[in-house]
Amino acid sequence: MQAPLPQTFDIVLIGGGHAHALVLRMWAMKPLAGVRLTVINPGPIAPYTGMLPGAIAGHYARSEMMIDLVRLARFAGARVILDRAVGIDTKARLITVGSGRTLRYDAASIDIGIASDLPDVPGFAEHAASAKPLGAYAQRWEAFLHTAPKAPRVTIIGAGVGGVELALASAYHLRKLDKSPTITVLEKSPSALSALAPASAKTLMAAMAHEGITLRCETTVSEVGAQALTLSDGSILPSDFTLSVAGARPQSWLAKTGLALQDGFVVISPSLQSSDPAIFAVGDCAAMSFAPRPKAGVFAVRQAPVLFENLRILAMGGTRRLRRFAPQRDYLKLISLGSQTALADKFGLRGGGAWLWRLKDRIDRKFMAKFEDYPVMARPTLPADHARGMAEAMGDKPMCGGCGAKVGAEALAQALSVLPTPARPDVLSGRGDDAAVLAVGGARQVITTDHLRAFTNDPHLMARLTAIHSLGDIWAMGAAPQAALAQITLPRLSPALQADMLAEVMAAASAVFRAAGADIVGGHSSVGDELTLGFTVTGLAADAPIPKTGARPGDVILLTKPLGTGTILAAEMAMARLTSRDGPLLGEVWAGCVASMARPLGPAAAILREKATAMTDVTGFGLAGHLWEMVQGAGVAARLELSALPMLPGAEELAAQGVASSLAPANRAALSWLVDAPPGPKGDLLFDPQTCGGLLATVPAHWARPLCLELARMGEFAKIIGTIAEGPPHIFVD
Repeated sequence: MQAPLPQTFDIVLIGGGHAHALVLRMWAMKPLAGVRLTVINPGPIAPYTGMLPGAIAGHYARSEMMIDLVRLARFAGARVILDRAVGIDTKARLITVGSGRTLRYDAASIDIGIASDLPDVPGFAEHAASAKPLGAYAQRWEAFLHTAPKAPRVTIIGAGVGGVELALASAYHLRKLDKSPTITVLEKSPSALSALAPASAKTLMAAMAHEGITLRCETTVSEVGAQALTLSDGSILPSDFTLSVAGARPQSWLAKTGLALQDGFVVISPSLQSSDPAIFAVGDCAAMSFAPRPKAGVFAVRQAPVLFENLRILAMGGTRRLRRFAPQRDYLKLISLGSQTALADKFGLRGGGAWLWRLKDRIDRKFMAKFEDYPVMARPTLPADHARGMAEAMGDKPMCGGCGAKVGAEALAQALSVLPTPARPDVLSGRGDDAAVLAVGGARQVITTDHLRAFTNDPHLMARLTAIHSLGDIWAMGAAPQAALAQITLPRLSPALQADMLAEVMAAASAVFRAAGADIVGGHSSVGDELTLGFTVTGLAADAPIPKTGARPGDVILLTKPLGTGTILAAEMAMARLTSRDGPLLGEVWAGCVASMARPLGPAAAILREKATAMTDVTGFGLAGHLWEMVQGAGVAARLELSALPMLPGAEELAAQGVASSLAPANRAALSWLVDAPPGPKGDLLFDPQTCGGLLATVPAHWARPLCLELARMGEFAKIIGTIAEGPPHIFVD
């Protein structure tokens, strides 16, 4: 088997706009060996502008107009950074994101769209929405529909095509909900819809009049309040929902990049390059000075193949001539009229009707279909001739990362059974608990180690989560973190990328350990086939460490994080789709999962350690496996309330779809006769391996609710999930 090829060239896509989404898809179909591809975007999903009016009108669910960038990045083999770019150092070739992190690039592309907010208008940020970026607007509109009064007042600032489309869409949806809306469109110019042919503009004006939409030209807003606007003439306009579609505003950070700009937009050549040949720009954030055109998504879509080819040429050394982009002079505008009818406008021609809506719907759905279904991850293949038992050993799915890649409980128990009992008197306890306990000069030191196979292409995120995970055993025993040794296996990289990745890993991990009161004091690094990170950690316990075997009958069981990380990480690696039409996309579920994983256990441990009779952290063997260790060692039984088990959003739905970590079957097999759980996805998640899981603690019953309240006051999650009962050891799930 050939070893993975080294990565030598960094391409960074700044923003998840239409052009970059298409480039990621094309890259997946035709990757270039040696390239490390990265996409930076503030959120895990990106909206498709073509469907926005239909979504506002209620014709599409939110999920139908959103591109899942997390799934797409996995398909493309790219790392995804959920953050906002805030600067570029073109000399050092570094991109800075909002968290302060910097990312190197050899070539980069900017596709960050535009904004339509009004930052200079007092009260706008607090009380109004802007159509761009689209995602926040769609979410805010959905919330407004659930709270809107019987006669809602809606104001739209900007009477261009987009503003009128959204006014018609808003009117249609509100009337469909048996509301009687009053909708006003404000325009600062003497007339509206100047970009359209006169006949098309007349049709749209007639559609607004039919819906009772008021148009006020030569009007601007001087202040936005919670339920009213103050206009430039001093008059007050009541408004329950205010939206700005007033033109295109560039993102302000571009002005500090040193790139040539035109009205704040990045000036590009026909090759889509900026004034710095290593940086491209596409979509609405770019100014095509060689062929000026209005801001429109159609140009971003058609720029994508040119950008894709030119990035590849640059990565291969730039010996071929870059491809040139030639934008069309005009394009077909299909304008939604609120109901499922549309207007066409091109070269001064016009037409309208339901058939044009069907045409628009077909075009939009065809575009979004590119991002719906990706090839399923290939199952491991066996050679024609192979030793018996190989099929069973390989399993029926690719191996998961994180704790999903751990050795099963039965194999681990067999290996540990041959170890002798510790002979040194200063080794107070060895295997069997979360960490070994050593006597050091009258103090008690705990020591543990953990390492994880990478489950994300982002080494910074992987290092941060591995450090949090490795500290779990220290916190679970009530100790204060002291020091850490790093064990790092990097994939094959060029010297520049190797130094960069190692620096990213160490910086991210060091920040976690420093925040916990510990330091990285050394370690070991090597090169292998894939990124694997681990840390050996020590901690100091002022009193006797909290054992995992001290549970007593009558104790209450607490859990400090919801379950489901193994299933969600497996789903992301397999590019699974959530089947719910109205629920979140997988990328959003994954982002929520990572946010939960990234919460250190230290603050919760500090509160629980004073009252806990037993405590452990939930990791690779799942809730059932780690609870079994607690009850078996204490000689007691546990009773869990299935309905009380907290689940990460999306985990239960994914489990119902049959998604599971590759370690879950071994976890279940090890305990199948010791855990009485009802069938179903929630019962399945009892065996889900957790990475950066929560604390599992038993506390005296009278302390359970006060502790939960104290944890909540500190911003920590905690849930009562069951009780401890008289033995023999068993887990009952009701």
